[in-house]
Amino acid sequence: MDCLFCAIAGGDAPAHRVLEDERVVAFLDTRPLFPGHVLVVPRAHAETLTDLPEPDVGPFFVRVRRIAAAVERGMGADGSFVAANNRISQSVPHFHAHVVPRRRKDGLRGFFWPRGRYADAAEAEGVAARLREALSAGAGGPG
Repeated sequence: MDCLFCAIAGGDAPAHRVLEDERVVAFLDTRPLFPGHVLVVPRAHAETLTDLPEPDVGPFFVRVRRIAAAVERGMGADGSFVAANNRISQSVPHFHAHVVPRRRKDGLRGFFWPRGRYADAAEAEGVAARLREALSAGAGGPG
C-alpha cells in the first residue's frame, strides 16, 4: 500500500511532527490554511472515520482535542476549526482530522461551502427519520 500518511507515521516520510505516540501522529499540513494547521492521523491505516475501529475513536479524538488546545495556545489564536472528510475532498485516503487556528476576521466564512435550509419542518423531519432508520439498521459503522 502506498499511503503517504502511513509512511509519515512509520517514519519513512518527512513531516514537521507536533505530537506522536502509540496511537497517532500529528504534523503540520504542507499546504496550510493558516500557519499552525495540523493534521492528526491514526498510526494504523483506516481510510475513513467509519473504518477506524470503535475502540480507537475515543482515544483518537482525545488527541485531536489536545492538539486543538495546543494550536490555540501556541498560535495565539482566538479559536480553532476541527474538521475531517470521508472520501469526498479527502486528498489522502487515510483518515485524518484538520486542526486549524482561527482568528476573528481571518477570511474563512464558517464552512467552506454554501449552506441552505430545509423547505419546511416536514422536510427536516423526513431527513431526521431517514437518519434514525439508518442508525437503527447499523449504517453508521460497527457498533
